[in-house]
Amino acid sequence: MAKFKTWIKAARPRTVLLSFSGVLLGGFLAFDQLRSLSPELVEGSKGRYIFVILFAALTAILLQILSNLANDYGDFKKGTDNMKRVGPQREMQSGAITEQEMKRGLAFTAMLCLISGALLIFVFSGLTWQELAVFAVLGLGAVLAALLYTLGKRPYGYRGLGDLFCFLFFGWAAVAGTFYLATKSLDFSVLLPASAMGFLSNAVLNINNMRDYENDKASGKNSLVVKLGLKNAFIYHCLLIGGAFVFLTVYLVLHQAAWYSYLFVVLSILFIKDLIAIKKTKPELLDPFLGRQVKHSFLLVVVFGVLLLV
Repeated sequence: MAKFKTWIKAARPRTVLLSFSGVLLGGFLAFDQLRSLSPELVEGSKGRYIFVILFAALTAILLQILSNLANDYGDFKKGTDNMKRVGPQREMQSGAITEQEMKRGLAFTAMLCLISGALLIFVFSGLTWQELAVFAVLGLGAVLAALLYTLGKRPYGYRGLGDLFCFLFFGWAAVAGTFYLATKSLDFSVLLPASAMGFLSNAVLNINNMRDYENDKASGKNSLVVKLGLKNAFIYHCLLIGGAFVFLTVYLVLHQAAWYSYLFVVLSILFIKDLIAIKKTKPELLDPFLGRQVKHSFLLVVVFGVLLLV
């Protein structure tokens, strides 16, 4: 039977921070709007706000773990995880987790996702029945998206659609969904920072797929990087990073933010240094940049949010 630390490795903890970042950004935006409407409103809804953010974060983290476990299973079954794979060895590939154990792990994690999501929308969010229906469908869609990235006869990750679903669920759904659950209001300008988060999430996926380019191509996994080629994939990566900073800046302009809110742009130095280094690094050696992208994205969210609320 697989040990607990083996399951921790299979969950890929370094990617979990990214899923939390989207919820955190949505929480910052929600608090800023609630504060601007009425200090009394913030004080009166503080308890509900905290539980919404906590359970939204827990649900997002569980979905990320579910996706990671599904990728481990799906890529192993399809033969993509083989001796030529250059990234960290996965747990089914190494034999540390058997097929039956992984199936049980997937079922258990999916159940936890549904329980956490149900508590979020049915208990703490105070939604109407119409809103509940929308978020219930969104939640089920997120679980299916996490599973079907590499599972099934036609996994969308093998058809170059991983970036689209990553953008939608870890960008728009995480940020705008959290914002709506916390504020009960629609503000379409929130899609700007939500898109920025989607771009940052795609940048993590893009580094992963650039690293695995040769093996994915040989194994028939037609990720977006395989479709674009490494040269165009790097250009795409630069556009993702630049687009994230542009969209965050436009959001501040639209909301007439204080001058110091724009100081988050200083963090672009970290991302530019990484871009230069990635350009000079062989694809098979890109793995360290995956973790750096996650950490820098989280730092960007924290700095942007704090400056927004000061």
